[in-house]
Amino acid sequence: MSPAIVSALAGLTAITGVFAVYQILSDLFLKDRSRVNDRVDYEFLKKRKEQVKKSPLFKNLGQVAAATSLEGKPSFRQRLDAMVEQSGMDITTDRLIAIAAGAAVGGGVLAFVLRLSIVDFLLGGAFCGVLPFWVVKRRKEKRIEKLRSQLPDAFELMARVVRSGQTLNQSLMAVADEFPQPLAAEFAYCYEQQNMGLSAEQAFRDLNRRSDVIELKIFVLAVLVQQQTGGNLAELLTKLATIIRERYQIRGMIRSLTAEGRMQGWILAGLPPLMLFFLMMINPAYAGVHFKHMSILFGTFGIELIGALWIRKIVNFDF
Repeated sequence: MSPAIVSALAGLTAITGVFAVYQILSDLFLKDRSRVNDRVDYEFLKKRKEQVKKSPLFKNLGQVAAATSLEGKPSFRQRLDAMVEQSGMDITTDRLIAIAAGAAVGGGVLAFVLRLSIVDFLLGGAFCGVLPFWVVKRRKEKRIEKLRSQLPDAFELMARVVRSGQTLNQSLMAVADEFPQPLAAEFAYCYEQQNMGLSAEQAFRDLNRRSDVIELKIFVLAVLVQQQTGGNLAELLTKLATIIRERYQIRGMIRSLTAEGRMQGWILAGLPPLMLFFLMMINPAYAGVHFKHMSILFGTFGIELIGALWIRKIVNFDF
């Protein structure tokens, strides 16, 4: 067996061993992790309350209507601001752009130093520049998925609170107190906005804008209609929890049925670069010939990208 392959396997074994030891030590010595996490969540809620006081909505209420208007498409900057806000990360859009620019310059310079090629400089800069945005986008997707899974139980709790004679705002605070992040932070933010003088409609519309979750948009629309026309709010919340739970189950069924297609997409997209990597380890001279024909590599990358996007379009859809 090639010494390079033996070294790679040895390194993988060492990494796996370190991870296993960490898991054992964490189970033995970090028994109070849940208590620490609860404390962190409490401090985070306090921070969200302070953010409400600095919200620009109190200076310009027209931002709510502009953000939730269906006329026209949002600009690139507005979509970027929404992505950063929905990711839940403690970062601003300007700072994210600065990090991406710095990563692009650093990655491009590193690639140029290693290969002394302008093409490699551009490729390295493009990859490192896009990476911070991809990380924020992934954080946003994970946060939204977790928020969506919390909604049915949260609406059932709100229905019980309303049946006990409390108001809708008090049911929002009950969810903020009893549920973990990220739903607790969003509902606490909405509750504090109304405490600071924002109307219920404006606060709920801003909740709709921040969440970008279709199930939460249904909740906001139902609450606004109920406040204008009246009706049994507890029954509305209970039925809404049932509908959203069924939608979440259907979404899970769809993901399980399309798992094979997604796995095929990952394999087809990852196999060519993986084979090129193994060729460089086993026979660098033979693999180096590919880099003398960059047009072939660019063409392969473009076709791979089109195929990956095509498969993603087939196996991912909203309903």
